[in-house]
Amino acid sequence: MTNLYIAQGEDAVGRSEDMVITTILGSCISICLWDPVAGVGGMNHLLLPEMHQAGSLSTSGAVAMDRLINRMMPLGAVRPRLRGKLFGGSSMLQGRTDIGARNAAFGQAYLKTEGIPCDAENVGGTRARKLRFFPATGVAQLKFVEEAPRLKTPKVMPSNDVELF
Repeated sequence: MTNLYIAQGEDAVGRSEDMVITTILGSCISICLWDPVAGVGGMNHLLLPEMHQAGSLSTSGAVAMDRLINRMMPLGAVRPRLRGKLFGGSSMLQGRTDIGARNAAFGQAYLKTEGIPCDAENVGGTRARKLRFFPATGVAQLKFVEEAPRLKTPKVMPSNDVELF
C-alpha cells in the first residue's frame, strides 16, 4: 500500500488501487474529489482559504481547488463527473476566533458554487480528525483524535519597577 501524507497547503492525486492519501485535520479542512468513471481522486489540506491581505480578499482556497482539479484531469478525470467529500473545520482553540467554522463554510460554498455534489461531510466539533482517502475508489475513512485542550487565561503576575530593554 502506497501511503502519501499531505500537510497544510498540500494536495495529492492518484488512481492506483493501492494508494491512500492521509492527513490530520484540526481547524483545517480537506476536500476529497473523485471521478467514479475514471477511478481518479485527490485530496487537499486547506487552512484559511480566504485571507484578507492589504485590503483585498485572497481566494487561496479557490486556487488550491483549481490546482487539485487540474492535477486530476491528466489522469482521466472529467469535471462534470466529480463528486466531493468535506472534512475538518474543528474549533480547536476554545474562546478564540472560530477559524474551523470559516474553513468549513468555504468548503461547503465552493462545492455548491461549482456544482460538485457533496456525498459526505463531517465538519465542526472540537476534536481533530485523522483522514484516509483512497483516490481510486473514492472511499474516505475518518477517525477522531483526542478533544482539543481548552486554553486557560494566563495569570497576571505582579509587576515591579524593573524595566527590560
